[in-house]
Amino acid sequence: QVQLVESGGGLVQAGASLRLSCAASTNSIKNYTMAWFRHNPGMEREFVAVISRIGAVKEYSDSVKDRFAISRDNAKNMLYLQMNDLKPEDTAVYSCAARHPWESMSPVPDEYAYWGRGTQVTVSS
Repeated sequence: QVQLVESGGGLVQAGASLRLSCAASTNSIKNYTMAWFRHNPGMEREFVAVISRIGAVKEYSDSVKDRFAISRDNAKNMLYLQMNDLKPEDTAVYSCAARHPWESMSPVPDEYAYWGRGTQVTVSS
């Protein structure tokens, strides 16, 4: 069982930057494909970014590509999301997620086994 805890959310103005962090309870984080998703109340989770187990491959949704950057530090059991040039439409609860060990990258939320509770990001215009 892997526990994930996000931090770093907050209220910012449009154009600002935030860095989200996700701490994993396992020392074997290198075995897990990890991703960030976001959602607003009453809406489905939206894929944001995914990173391969050793961080060599990264994929982004079209809405955040060129503004957000996903990264990981397996030695520290950490996942990150650097968010630049934030827009009001980026407002959401951001959650990190992990697949079962050794499973490949995916943008589909239902394919992720482990989830954090999320951190709120609010961007004002």
